[in-house]
Amino acid sequence: MKTNLPIQKYFPTVGPIAYGCMGLGGQGPHVLDADVLQAHKVIDCALESNIHFFDHADIYRDGRAERVFGRVLSERPELRSHMVIQSKCGIRKKNKEHVGLYDFSADWVRQSVDGILGRLNLEYLDVLMLHRPDPLMDVEQLAMQLIELNKQGKIKHIAVSNMNLHQISFLQRELDLPIVANQIEMSLAKLDWLDDGVMVGTQGNNLVDFVSGTIEYCQSNNIQLQAWGSLAKGQFSEHGLYSDELRVRKTTELVKTLANKYQVSGEAIVLAFLLRHPAKVQPVIGTTHEKRIKNATQAIDICLERHDWFDLYVTSRGNPLP
Repeated sequence: MKTNLPIQKYFPTVGPIAYGCMGLGGQGPHVLDADVLQAHKVIDCALESNIHFFDHADIYRDGRAERVFGRVLSERPELRSHMVIQSKCGIRKKNKEHVGLYDFSADWVRQSVDGILGRLNLEYLDVLMLHRPDPLMDVEQLAMQLIELNKQGKIKHIAVSNMNLHQISFLQRELDLPIVANQIEMSLAKLDWLDDGVMVGTQGNNLVDFVSGTIEYCQSNNIQLQAWGSLAKGQFSEHGLYSDELRVRKTTELVKTLANKYQVSGEAIVLAFLLRHPAKVQPVIGTTHEKRIKNATQAIDICLERHDWFDLYVTSRGNPLP
């Protein structure tokens, strides 16, 4: 299925699927040679499957995901020209000094970017993504810091994650750089972003866990919607047939039936559900299994028929449409 993504305005060679690097880096606390070898294989598989967008975060494996990726780039610097690399900052994990918190202060963002670049062995990030909204955000100071990092050449573009349209708009008005992406949880198992639209004016609409208009705002402003959790943690793969939830069992059976119909993998059907939406969603996959990476990219070549898409939607939500 051919489609033009909003993100292709900035990165024309990027494809419909991104690779999330949260699974790289091993179990720690140190990066081992075996972890580096795994990263080489996963990156090669992704590139061979026409995945050129790599998504990181400074908290993934406590920084080991970035460090192992940086080891790969130091050993094979020629790979950099084939990649778009994004990383996130803003989440500070719980430690002996404080509870877990979010931090968009200028000092924390600046030192976070320097840490990310050091671990990834990069001179610049293609995209810096703000990981989760900070309720103590000073929007003017944050914007000034982001603009300064851009002027210094350390970041090329700015994106956000887990934000609604009001938060994005609030930040964007202080920036002279466009916010290029918003990464939120979207999958066949996480349907609030769809239910928000179809439940308008119906009883129970207030139970939808999604801020109305966010999808449309991103579409209208050329902001790439990226879907984290896009494979629904594999719950609709074979083991889903034995789930305690009837909804999961029925959806897994339907995914299997459609995989046979379209002659693709089950992973491809799960992702094709997202790709079929006119918002031009870019799924982020995080599996480290090379076969699953290749299976997932089969979604690019199919377009679900309308009735198949709705069958998946209604079956997975577990209730008929209003």
